[in-house]
Amino acid sequence: MTLLRDLTIKKFHDGLLKKEFSALEITQAFLKYIKDTDPRINAYLSLREEQAIKEAEHVDIAVAKGESVGVLAGVPLAIKDNMLLKGEVATAASKILENYTASYDATVITKLRKENAVFLGKTNLDEFAMGTSTENSAFQVTKNPHDETRVAGGSSGGSAAAVAGHMAIAALGSDTGGSIRLPASFCGVVGLKATYGAVSRSGLIAMASSLDQIGPIAKTVEDAAILFKAIAGKDPLDATSAQVDYGAELLESDFNQIKGLTIGVPKEYFIDGVSSEVRAGVESAIADLKSLGVKFKDISLPHTKHALSCYYILQPAEVSSNLARFDGVRYSRNPNLRMHPNAANRSGLDHLYFTTRGKGFGAEVKRRIILGTFVLSSGYYDAYYAKAQQVRALVKQDFTEAFKHVDMILAPISPAPAFKVGEKADDPLALYLEDIFTVPINLAGLPSLAIPVRNVKSDMEDGGSLSHLPLTNKLPVGFQLIGRAFKEADILGMGQMYENEVTSDK
Repeated sequence: MTLLRDLTIKKFHDGLLKKEFSALEITQAFLKYIKDTDPRINAYLSLREEQAIKEAEHVDIAVAKGESVGVLAGVPLAIKDNMLLKGEVATAASKILENYTASYDATVITKLRKENAVFLGKTNLDEFAMGTSTENSAFQVTKNPHDETRVAGGSSGGSAAAVAGHMAIAALGSDTGGSIRLPASFCGVVGLKATYGAVSRSGLIAMASSLDQIGPIAKTVEDAAILFKAIAGKDPLDATSAQVDYGAELLESDFNQIKGLTIGVPKEYFIDGVSSEVRAGVESAIADLKSLGVKFKDISLPHTKHALSCYYILQPAEVSSNLARFDGVRYSRNPNLRMHPNAANRSGLDHLYFTTRGKGFGAEVKRRIILGTFVLSSGYYDAYYAKAQQVRALVKQDFTEAFKHVDMILAPISPAPAFKVGEKADDPLALYLEDIFTVPINLAGLPSLAIPVRNVKSDMEDGGSLSHLPLTNKLPVGFQLIGRAFKEADILGMGQMYENEVTSDK
């Protein structure tokens, strides 16, 4: 049977229609491989074995009857555990939601159910998506499949590790300040942070509502485009979602037209502190694209230097607001985290709140709630929050001005490849700096595509199994293509051209 490591969405669909395998066979193979492999990687928080098998069988029946099935039918997917699946536990990797069961499907799940996708399970993340390494999960640390001593990135580290480790064909993650792109880069897979509003946030456990965005993580740019097309679109349940008709342009790129686009290279993203590996990888990608006839232009995004500080004022402020609902009265069903209001030793609501939130939230969540509450407090709102909103407008204006001269922008994703587990765990500021090249895009609400540098030979290409990967410094390096709002087709087209025409043997 086809090896799991060789499967993409397109290859799975073609093999399914040719009856080279059944959806059930592939689903069972994935479930078995996850059980054998994931105890070392910790990508998944939970599996949906019984439900996934039923979903696969439903697709096989349709194929046997000769019914038309879509490209995502039967495709085994992993879902970040901050998205709701009705009847399933949704923890957001937090003790405070350890026993919470979702009462409805997120809109992206509803759309994928209509496509008859198979959901293998829920993946690990930094608690409430707050982190850059998936070390802040209340339950486990996700390891990088390329080197198990290193982090998978965050906050969508579980989803990225599941795809990179061949434990799912593709996955969904969420990106607030780089949480799809950073783990995609660390794990050597593709990740798309869509334009704000391109994908509904209904059913996504909110962290920072003006920044959060759901997106795909996949092995190829083509797969990311397929998954994005399925989940994008206006949703009456999300007032911030936009009505955009992408048509066929996401999947049918004209490479001759793509080669005529101009890419900007911002000087502010190539600063001291960028590692030699990342610098070499990004410069290699630029050289390869130039060899294909793509034009490049130096540009400036002058307010980039303020973006990180701005982000870590605005995001915690929204965290403080959004997480106020987790108070022990609603959502939490964990008897270890709350006292019943009628308990003899109660001292009012304060005791309930302190007990639930004190035990239920981890250190990073508490840190951001406290910071957010501070910047929103009387006497500090104008000095911090209001000023940060003004800076956000300037960051967005930088991109608007740049796009008068170029069609998209190419930049690094992180200052360095994946770091060691525990290396930065006690230094929050060092972890925040991992977001330095990703947060400006979220502040501006623009789309960005993370792509692994293809001509740097990866340990995953030796044909060996995951367990035989040598622990070397051949870690994945990624770069990002940033596009105009709702111009995902441009960056996906450029990404597909790069992927198709640049090989590791070049």
